[in-house]
Amino acid sequence: MSPTIVSVSGVVSGSGDDLFAAATSDDGLDLAAPLAVRMRPRSIEQVRGQEASLRPGSPLRRLIEGASGAAGPMSAILWGPPGTGKTTLAHLVALAADRKFVELSAINAGVKDVRAVIDAAKQDRALYGRATVLFLDEIHRFSKAQQDALLPAVENRLIILVAATTENPSFSVIAPLLSRSILVTVQPLSDEDIASVLQDALTDERGLAGEFTLADDAQAHLVRMAGGDARRALTALEAAAGAAAGEPQITAAHVEQAMQQAMVRYDRAGDQHYDVASALIKSMRGSDVDAALHYLARMLEAGEDPRFIARRIVIAASEDVGMADPTALQTAVAAMHAVAQIGMPEARIILAQAVVHNALAPKSNAAYAGINAAIADVRAGRGGAVPPHLRGSGYAGAERLGHGDGYRYSHDEPGGVGAQQYLPDDLVADADYYQPTDRGWENTLGPRWRNNRRRIHGETPPDDESSV
Repeated sequence: MSPTIVSVSGVVSGSGDDLFAAATSDDGLDLAAPLAVRMRPRSIEQVRGQEASLRPGSPLRRLIEGASGAAGPMSAILWGPPGTGKTTLAHLVALAADRKFVELSAINAGVKDVRAVIDAAKQDRALYGRATVLFLDEIHRFSKAQQDALLPAVENRLIILVAATTENPSFSVIAPLLSRSILVTVQPLSDEDIASVLQDALTDERGLAGEFTLADDAQAHLVRMAGGDARRALTALEAAAGAAAGEPQITAAHVEQAMQQAMVRYDRAGDQHYDVASALIKSMRGSDVDAALHYLARMLEAGEDPRFIARRIVIAASEDVGMADPTALQTAVAAMHAVAQIGMPEARIILAQAVVHNALAPKSNAAYAGINAAIADVRAGRGGAVPPHLRGSGYAGAERLGHGDGYRYSHDEPGGVGAQQYLPDDLVADADYYQPTDRGWENTLGPRWRNNRRRIHGETPPDDESSV
């Protein structure tokens, strides 16, 4: 009697080849299933783009081939962007050694579902000696408490957990679960891999079965839109085939017709959220206006919150531009407030102005480096008592303690700066945090900075700086 696939409350289960056969017709094909599902690889040899993770002897390959240590097979966490084969790899793990496969999505599953799977796994192991593979998609959506519920079963290897995530596991998966699993980084597919996937889908009986050919420019467009995501490529191909119904060749026009707008290679809820934001910041820092505007456009087209973008621009205006052009911070802060009041789509214009200002401004991280150096000294325990003459003197008993005694009021000093110790005793000799650059407006601060330091330390400034 063949095992069956059961779907209840987001749980899908089955075993062995039934994972691929359960939803099929008598001839083994379910033409109603999405093309991306029908074309899912059924063996290691059919998997593309993951040669490093699947090399002979690698932990993942050994897990797929059914190898296990004395305590049983380990669990695995698969980290990578969408459409790179994480679900496929989980299915391949389940095919080994007639393991039972149970699938949960962290979007709609909870601790109750996890415990039900664990209880069933105990029973299957006791009665049939069969291991259970729990595929948990989007594990980063599970809370710490929900992830904790998995720990005993994973530690005792009662289940083989194969968890998939698009976010960095170091931040989204609890450390005890990470330490009990192998971490596999799943790479985006190359353009050549995507093109091969498309060609297979055109000819394979599970796919379009030779009904269409694909024009070269149409294939190039599909590859470009896919951005390393096989699922996206196959979904677009299927839509284009629908648009080309009755014609022998899928053209670029069919692709454009099917995909009403170019798909953006950016997932604002996943790891790319941080990657694209990082690229925007680094492009502004590198003074590449075109690149900065490109990444801004990608974030906006992906539906990113414009207020998040505005906050990042404000930080960059201070961290990377700083005193080389103090007006960059003014522009960025004004943009942040304007975006909050106006919203999209007009907010894109305001953000673009702030991005262009940041990118074209002269750069200095002197203020940023200065505060970091000061914090490093504080954390190292440097910095003794505040000098007595700087201490507050506006309360009873302060005069008796000598607080404020000898303080020199700066506005009474020539040029507003006089000789006086401000730093704690142990920092006077070598505290040298702020180092102005010779870029932009900060170049004019250099003489003033040097003059002030000399006056504060009781030195006479050179003649050419005495009036600065």
